[in-house]
Amino acid sequence: MRRSWILPLVTLVTTALGVTATGATPASAAPNTPLRVIPLGDSITWGVGSSTGNGYRGPLWNGLAAEGHPLDFVGTLRGGSMSDPDNEGHSGYKIHQVAALTDASLTRYRPNVVTLHLGTNDLNESYQVSTATERLKSLVNQITAAAPDATVLVASLVVSTSGSEEQYRAAYNQAVPRIVSDAQAAGKKVAYVDMSSLTTADLADALHPNDSGYQKMADAFHRGVQAADRAGWLKNPAPAAARVQSGIAGKCLDVNGASTADGTAAQTWSCGGGANQLWSAYTDGTLRSLGKCLDAAGGATANGTKVQLWACHGGANQVWQPYNGGYRNPASGRCLDVPGSSTTDGTQLVLWDCNGGSNQKWTTLTAG
Repeated sequence: MRRSWILPLVTLVTTALGVTATGATPASAAPNTPLRVIPLGDSITWGVGSSTGNGYRGPLWNGLAAEGHPLDFVGTLRGGSMSDPDNEGHSGYKIHQVAALTDASLTRYRPNVVTLHLGTNDLNESYQVSTATERLKSLVNQITAAAPDATVLVASLVVSTSGSEEQYRAAYNQAVPRIVSDAQAAGKKVAYVDMSSLTTADLADALHPNDSGYQKMADAFHRGVQAADRAGWLKNPAPAAARVQSGIAGKCLDVNGASTADGTAAQTWSCGGGANQLWSAYTDGTLRSLGKCLDAAGGATANGTKVQLWACHGGANQVWQPYNGGYRNPASGRCLDVPGSSTTDGTQLVLWDCNGGSNQKWTTLTAG
């Protein structure tokens, strides 16, 4: 019964909200839509096998820029000869390894487009193949939670000549449209991109495309962006993460030691350029850094409650509203406070009665 329901939906996905790597290019997307794109995956995203090191990212950037989009590729890595080489293409990474870094990258850069091609290393290395598609589904859900306004383009895996990968690739690729359709049914902006037009003639080695193969990948992702724009999915990207400066001169809101462990202290520290001082304001009222939320410990509301980093869970103790030049937690009615107006690096923040003091002043981020 489920299969008979899936097949028509997959047809819808591949014609309206997903694309194949073949066929006529549809009408261009609106050229005034700013695009902040994060290419996410492994060495194929990085561009191994291409003559320039750009992989599909170079021709995709060129195609989108030619349409007139204000355009920015983002990520913690830089690779290739293109003018905007930022990406999250981690050579050799499996699905769970990419998942481990995804939240931090998405909360830092706030993309409105994610291009995802991932799973090659899991299959090629026969790594827990029976659960690979479940890990991919979990990653798609993770991406849509961390970047709820983004369009996520999920690609099928390109052909290879690796006997290890090829024995699993067909079943894996058959599951990808189902993952997409389930996400769409949940109201998420996730689309399927079919890479089946690549042939073994489009490979530079057993796993990686050559320039012609990467061009086909770029064309497919490009059509995915266009289809998403026609569907009204593409919105201006949310403000990227920025420092939150304290009213105490020279101090910033900081994650102790850049740790992502639950319970890590939120503190003040001399302002610098580290990722642990970059925060994003979300429309759900959360303030996020390194993929985690600013949290009043244990849901407590009393004066002196420690403020920390914790996995985002939608609780009232993770909501922060702009208030009198600072941040107020509405569940407690108390404000984000530097205790005793301390100027010492490493001072852990607390909840305290709102009083308008400089130790409760923070440069407010605009929610995206």
